[in-house]
Amino acid sequence: MLSSLKLYVKNNDWLKQFIHQSIVLYYRPRYWVRLLLFPFYIKRGKKAVIRSSARLDLFPFNKISIGEKSIIEDFVTLNNAVGDLVIGNNVIVGIGNTIIGPVEIKDNVLFAQNIVASALNHVFEDPDQPIVDQGVNTKKITIDENSWIGANVTITQGVHIGKHCVIGAGSVVNKDIPDYHVAIGNPIRLVKKYNFETKTWEKIPKS
Repeated sequence: MLSSLKLYVKNNDWLKQFIHQSIVLYYRPRYWVRLLLFPFYIKRGKKAVIRSSARLDLFPFNKISIGEKSIIEDFVTLNNAVGDLVIGNNVIVGIGNTIIGPVEIKDNVLFAQNIVASALNHVFEDPDQPIVDQGVNTKKITIDENSWIGANVTITQGVHIGKHCVIGAGSVVNKDIPDYHVAIGNPIRLVKKYNFETKTWEKIPKS
């Protein structure tokens, strides 16, 4: 029944536009959506905390979930307008972060301050049109378990950061980072990896 209704709405341009306009105003959820519907479609685990000054640009047509004991700090912006936003258990999203889906942050990830993780890019191919009118494209960002992302890092669309990685402050992550690595810089480069035989973090020689 629900799938049939979704298909009907998807194939009816007038109805789709009407529903969109009733939910969205100037790229944000309308006040009535935030007031009445947030409790029903934002999935929050036990003891999850969202600070009162966080900006929640969260819509019912994409998934939003925040796991148990996770903390969304002050002045964070969460946006699922163009893709799902899935935050695991025991995740800390530090002050001033901006996260634009589709993004998946797995358990025990630590985001420091002022990080941007945006899976959205604006289309700009046609020079005869304003970029703002050309739409967007998305590629999912994934951050695996137990990783630490330093302050002022930018994570670009399509990036996969592996398990137990450390990303140095101020880095621009525009390519995948393997499990158990330390990466820094712009452009990003691998500087250390964990050796399970010696149980030490070893430097990676510059190429």
